[in-house]
Amino acid sequence: MTTLQRYESAKEIYAKIGVDTDAAIKRLQNIPISMHCWQGDDVGGFEGAGELSGGIQATGNYPGKASTPEELMADIDKALSLIPGVHRVSLHASYAIFEDGEKVDRNKLEPKHFKKWVEFAKERGLGLDFNPTYFSHPFAADATLSSENDDIRKFWIEHGKCCLRISEYFAEELGTPCCMNIWIPDGFKDIPADRTAPRARLKDSLDQILAIPYDKSKVYVAVESKVFGIGLESYTVGSHEFYMNYAAKNNILCLLDNGHYHPTEVVSDKISSMLLFSEKLALHVTRPVRWDSDHVVLFDDETKEIAKEIVRNGVDRVLISLDYFDASINRISAWVVGMRNMQKALLNALLLPNAHLAKLQNDRRLSELMMFQEELKLYPVGDVWNYFCEINNVPEKAEWFAEVQKYEQEVLTKR
Repeated sequence: MTTLQRYESAKEIYAKIGVDTDAAIKRLQNIPISMHCWQGDDVGGFEGAGELSGGIQATGNYPGKASTPEELMADIDKALSLIPGVHRVSLHASYAIFEDGEKVDRNKLEPKHFKKWVEFAKERGLGLDFNPTYFSHPFAADATLSSENDDIRKFWIEHGKCCLRISEYFAEELGTPCCMNIWIPDGFKDIPADRTAPRARLKDSLDQILAIPYDKSKVYVAVESKVFGIGLESYTVGSHEFYMNYAAKNNILCLLDNGHYHPTEVVSDKISSMLLFSEKLALHVTRPVRWDSDHVVLFDDETKEIAKEIVRNGVDRVLISLDYFDASINRISAWVVGMRNMQKALLNALLLPNAHLAKLQNDRRLSELMMFQEELKLYPVGDVWNYFCEINNVPEKAEWFAEVQKYEQEVLTKR
């Protein structure tokens, strides 16, 4: 059977439970996912800062890591050519592109330092999202926006303001809103004597950053919490409760990273609560293995549950980004696997008879609900996915991996 024939068969099967596969595909086509640039170079950036800091770590040494803007852009191109749909790219401030001999610190960054990224995105019809980089810098050795050193804290406040202007530049140039997400690694290894003062300083720093004029319809500022990092096990200044309250009070977005909570907490259970009180929510989808290890996103239970909550609560209300970095495998493959898996999870959610499932729950027909949910796991979502790939002119099934192998031999091994 051809891909189309298998799709037509799947279409009939889904129609019997009230699901329109054509409509599901149309909706999936219009859900952008922001692909994180930092998988391509192990969060290195273009500053020559050296090792990662801030309690995060990329492990592995697979050959072919991008080391220049041109290499990273070429790798992003290759990855996107194997992913169906039209998406976005998420940048960190450490990926500024300077002229030869130019050196600009993070508190002096300007839109012009990201002009080449805007040109890259514009040529490909991509949106751009942005992240101030509050790690891997001499002034991030102890603390950033919560620092007790006024000069260091001022430096990082100015960095945030620069990034807000750059984010607005992205939105204006590309005609699509930019999500600017703030995450800081500030915290303590052991039990602190004063938990309040660092958070008060962080609050004041954020207030100063957000005080500069910017168009809130063009820039969605988000704040991202974390339970702990390496060397910051006992206390994180930017906790979930801090940012959830700050975002609500200041009418900005909360960003939930599903690797940033205790291993028994799941972000899929938080989405509905957040969206009852906020118009929009931002996500970093990753895969934590025992801690915030940032493994490649799989088509696993939690990814599927996150996607279900996105679909059931409104895909237009959730900004989806990926955030992981695995240096032990081919980096193009890591991007493609994660992006396609996030899309598969969304498609799986779009192909569920969600209204009927909700009615079963509401009627307390819970045995029937369990049975039906389990039966749906073996429905032919794969045939619909392959058809979605075909109409987007990208390889189906495992066929895309040959392209990655060819690119590795012709490009990556020569770096």
